[in-house]
Amino acid sequence: MAKNSYKAEDIKILEGLDAVRMRPGMYIGTTSVKGLHHILWEIVDNAVDEAANGYADHIEIKLYKDGSASVEDNGRGIPTDIHSKAGVSGVQVVFTQLHAGGKFGSDNYNYSGGLHGVGASVTNALSKWLKVEVYKNTVYEIEFHSYLDKESGKVKSGIPKYPLKDTKVKTKKKGTFVHFMPDDTVFETVEFNPETILKRIKELAFLNKGLEITFYDEKTDYHQTYKYDGGIVDFVKYLNEGKSTLYGEPIYAKAEKDNILVEFAIQHTDSYVDSVYSYVNNIPTAEGGMHETGFRSGLTRSFNDYARSRNFLKDKDDNLLGEDFKEGLTAIVSVKMQNVQFEGQTKTKLGNPEARPAVEWVTVSEINELVKNKKLGKVFDAIINKALSSAKARLAAKKAKDIARASKSIEAQNLVGKLASCSGRKPELNELFIVEGDSAGGSAKSARSRQFQAILPIRGKILNVEKKKLDYILQNEEIRTIISALGTGIGPEFDLSGLRFHKVVILSDADVDGSHIRILLLTFFFRYMKELINQGHVYIGMPPLYLVKKGKIKEYAYNDKQLEKVIEKVGKGYEIQRYKGLGEMDPEQLWETTLDPERRSMMQVTIEDAAEADRLITVLMGEEVSARKQYIFDHADFNREDSFANRKRS
Repeated sequence: MAKNSYKAEDIKILEGLDAVRMRPGMYIGTTSVKGLHHILWEIVDNAVDEAANGYADHIEIKLYKDGSASVEDNGRGIPTDIHSKAGVSGVQVVFTQLHAGGKFGSDNYNYSGGLHGVGASVTNALSKWLKVEVYKNTVYEIEFHSYLDKESGKVKSGIPKYPLKDTKVKTKKKGTFVHFMPDDTVFETVEFNPETILKRIKELAFLNKGLEITFYDEKTDYHQTYKYDGGIVDFVKYLNEGKSTLYGEPIYAKAEKDNILVEFAIQHTDSYVDSVYSYVNNIPTAEGGMHETGFRSGLTRSFNDYARSRNFLKDKDDNLLGEDFKEGLTAIVSVKMQNVQFEGQTKTKLGNPEARPAVEWVTVSEINELVKNKKLGKVFDAIINKALSSAKARLAAKKAKDIARASKSIEAQNLVGKLASCSGRKPELNELFIVEGDSAGGSAKSARSRQFQAILPIRGKILNVEKKKLDYILQNEEIRTIISALGTGIGPEFDLSGLRFHKVVILSDADVDGSHIRILLLTFFFRYMKELINQGHVYIGMPPLYLVKKGKIKEYAYNDKQLEKVIEKVGKGYEIQRYKGLGEMDPEQLWETTLDPERRSMMQVTIEDAAEADRLITVLMGEEVSARKQYIFDHADFNREDSFANRKRS
């Protein structure tokens, strides 16, 4: 436990607040809607850190009608006393100095999600105004604002209107309240997405047992509160909704090794893929890392030990492999540690080498303790039997053609007549368009630039991989063709270095069947080639829905709203062509709307919340019909009208 006293002297200052407004992307990655939410997460993370270190148990997030947002916690409150070096209050230091905070030592925070200490000040710098209240017997307050400096002609941001003042108003509350207005001259949009916020705070509530997080949207009068007394055990149950589990309650363990706190919960289902999600100090590590490697090796080692102790494996038998134990595994691994080092292209991979042995040790020792509980005997027996079944399938597949060799052999098959490859030999410049049907494929082949664009037509809807084993999936001709074209292999043998095209574009018709094809392909990539998505290689092509013509004027519209604007622009006497499929476009139209890098629109596929994406794929693509019906009932807009599809021409 970190120390309970928290004063201004505990705040370390490493750098002044410079250049944030000039180059916001350096600090928040982007000024898109993702960057907008980033400045909210910085304040939320500070509140969660108070909870993670035992000082708070409630956080409230609020969106206001004027576009501002606030975060309030019931923690210790930011220090209000004067910082000796800065000569101002601790609150002012935190909100005006980059790399200033109480997280650069281990005295005040054992674990921190706000790793870089830039959060509060960057949020202030990129806001029109920001107000802080600190509750410590009385209410302290300070307000910051941005304004145009007439002499320099530059915007001065995050400037205190007045020093922190004690209002002398008595209060029984404790903690910190931060209210800010994002600057619309910085961000592309300043409209927060409630759904994005709800997904993240639900995840945070799962990861912090007993923490209550309340969300309120003033615009819609919507309230939502998340609190999970079961923590990550409840998280695993949530992910397994709609799945058939092998045993009732998830297995849970928590222990500390070498100042690294490790917590995990696991439960096996009858599915064929694993769903393992790891976190470091509440931050999702989508690319895994040392902690996840240690967890997997620890599970494999401890389960093999159990299998031998119970005579599931004889002396002459080889150990079961990690892939045998992970079939159908749902797991949450949450690690809390100091001096976190991230690596990987998206900075979501834990690089600390000391995490691997610590997590492995905790996993093995805790599983070994749990197996002593006779009540859990049937649970561990079920896990071993599931792994033995997986091993038998693996060995049977190997006799015919090992999965890895099957994957390699696929790459050698003749694709003449299917893949129209490109002449370029630089994968980073090449694009592969997976196109629905021979008709659209023919148009795309005629329209493309042969130098860097390849076309792969697929026939109809590919296999729903959510319901099948890998050996069965590899028998599907369309999937084999996709694997061959990409050159990465699949599943356990997936190797991103073999990727032949750094843009993989799903290009299907803008109708229900086209949407289904996109979902099937994305399900396949998510389950068996997730790194393609994680590393930003998967895109969805956006062909137009309409062509509006009037004389020599030709305008395209990609949805009904755009169509309305185009019609207003063109004026009376227009003609509308609605494209029912890509095959209806001639090569010139397909090039200028969908293939030309200078004019096309494409949507990059990202995984903002991998655990939630996993659950939704299970709901939408799995066996449980009732869960899918309920999701459709809850989320479908049955009142939507295609206002222009049958519009009378004028």
